[in-house]
Amino acid sequence: MSQISTEKTGLGKLEERLQEDLSRLELPAKPWVRERTVNGVKLLDVAIIGGGMAGLTVATALKHLGISSQVFDRSPAGFEGPWATTARMETLRSPKQLTGPALGLPCLTFRAWFEAQFGANAWEELDKIPRLQWMDYLRWYRQVMDINVLNEHAITRVELNPDNYLELTIENSEGQQRVLARRLILATGRDGLGGPSVPDFAQAIPRHLWAHSADEFDYGTLTGKRVGLIGAGASAMDSAATALENGAASVDLLIRRPDIPRVNKGKGSGNPGITHGFARLPDEWKWRIRHYINVQQVPPPRGSTLRVSRHENARFNVGCPIEKVEVRDEQLFVHTPKGIFNLDFLIFATGFKIDWHLRPEYASFASYVRTWRGRYAAPLGQEDAELTACPDLGPYFEFQPKNGTPLSGIENIHCFSYPAVASHGTVSGDIPAISEGAQVLAKGIAGSLYNEDVAYYYEQLEAYEEPELEGDEWEPAPAPSKPMGAE
Repeated sequence: MSQISTEKTGLGKLEERLQEDLSRLELPAKPWVRERTVNGVKLLDVAIIGGGMAGLTVATALKHLGISSQVFDRSPAGFEGPWATTARMETLRSPKQLTGPALGLPCLTFRAWFEAQFGANAWEELDKIPRLQWMDYLRWYRQVMDINVLNEHAITRVELNPDNYLELTIENSEGQQRVLARRLILATGRDGLGGPSVPDFAQAIPRHLWAHSADEFDYGTLTGKRVGLIGAGASAMDSAATALENGAASVDLLIRRPDIPRVNKGKGSGNPGITHGFARLPDEWKWRIRHYINVQQVPPPRGSTLRVSRHENARFNVGCPIEKVEVRDEQLFVHTPKGIFNLDFLIFATGFKIDWHLRPEYASFASYVRTWRGRYAAPLGQEDAELTACPDLGPYFEFQPKNGTPLSGIENIHCFSYPAVASHGTVSGDIPAISEGAQVLAKGIAGSLYNEDVAYYYEQLEAYEEPELEGDEWEPAPAPSKPMGAE
């Protein structure tokens, strides 16, 4: 008679293995950070703004080092980041085998999660990771790593207190509250220190006649409409395809360049050397590498482009920069060197920009943060507005003050989002090296918290009295009756 197995299968079994691995590695470390209070209010060790992939990864890395954190996210639970909201790609661009936020734990990888549910054969057959499946994985990640996330909590103001802590004003369904923290991490994604970038002429177009590709927007409203789409990157293709799949009468991609980029230069530079060495490169090499990648631009994925081109009513208009846009009778007349396009709606897939004015929550300290504008003078012909605007970060992603800044404590705020790219490369937002970046940041915070309270930890050292020996393990030898070796 066959015996019925009661052993867990699927995710349950994987989760058991994960806990065994953590136990063998003695993770997480025991809490050790000195508790600090102000007028009876306990300070958070670390506050994290953003509960997407970056926020979850760095919260886990901190937890492994025995440091508690509180994550705040403005979105409902399970909808952090862009994956289930503003992202419109069918699959991720990143190769499926990248370990992403797993922090060196095989059982925490997407592959382990996928195979536990669908099997090894399904993994071999999988080409790219479906976007919504990636979101499901991140929801599981949050659950199994037991990350403390407060959803629908928006940070409306951050202030530096001269007594070396941060005051956060938070709004939620119950109103406004104040939270105090010793360290703050901005894990706020691609537009972490700004927002969507649109050309100046967009301001003259009625807002109901255009959208940015990052907007939460109902593409069903484009049914039967003539749509123009400015851009040729991944978000342009995803937005164009979504409009077409929602019944747009036509989509004209208006592409400034004479051709669409073909080679992803950033992918060609990816290796452990640049991951671990970029932050220590001389400024001229940092600038040269990032500027070259910016100028070459990242091409859209092949699958995303085919998703558009399979529609007969999609048109790729290259060499077609916008000269001006006229609005007449709720219609758009877009002037280009290749003629005038008569459209009903425009979508700007024009990326993001670093602009502190779009982040009023940081107004109290933003003007005192040192940027690359004051750090490096680009050679003639290598000017780069994006890199110039990036903050000049320290070795652990911390903001640094401009010379003469009257505020203290700016270094207690860490930028773990895209604008860290000029100082640290792509280790704070992209899947390939997110674990490496999170571990660098977590170790830096661990060291700074210890150094800040070193006198307290020295007192702990002096007060430590747990004996290794009880005193009965040996007896002292009797003194010799005469000097050793004497005759």
